[in-house]
Amino acid sequence: MFVVAAAAIHEALAACPWIVEVLTADDLMSATALWFVEQIVDGLVECGMSLDQAVHGYRAIWYYTAGEIMIRATASRRRADDDRATYRERVFADLDPGELPRLAQVADRWAPLTAEDTYLDGLRALVSGLLTPR
Repeated sequence: MFVVAAAAIHEALAACPWIVEVLTADDLMSATALWFVEQIVDGLVECGMSLDQAVHGYRAIWYYTAGEIMIRATASRRRADDDRATYRERVFADLDPGELPRLAQVADRWAPLTAEDTYLDGLRALVSGLLTPR
């Protein structure tokens, strides 16, 4: 349930990424917006976390979600405002395979791979890690 809540928030906020920048001030939350926080914290508690751990887990999910939205929005805005070659095109064009073998190997696919929407995969991996007993 909390993965669904986080995904719903991601979808809503991705449509208006400027809101994420406002919300990251961390003191602008209203009581009407707390339903998704409750869903995530409750879901983490139901999965065995203590309440304190669940609050920390919520924060990790929020940071991941907000960061993903802000990075995508900033990159999209940059590409729309500037016709210069991106770092992907400049930096990855001439990588030395002896120095950076893995990146050189994937250089021609870096841009499409990093443009893929992998939010849900990352969210599930994050949640799985949070729920793994320590």
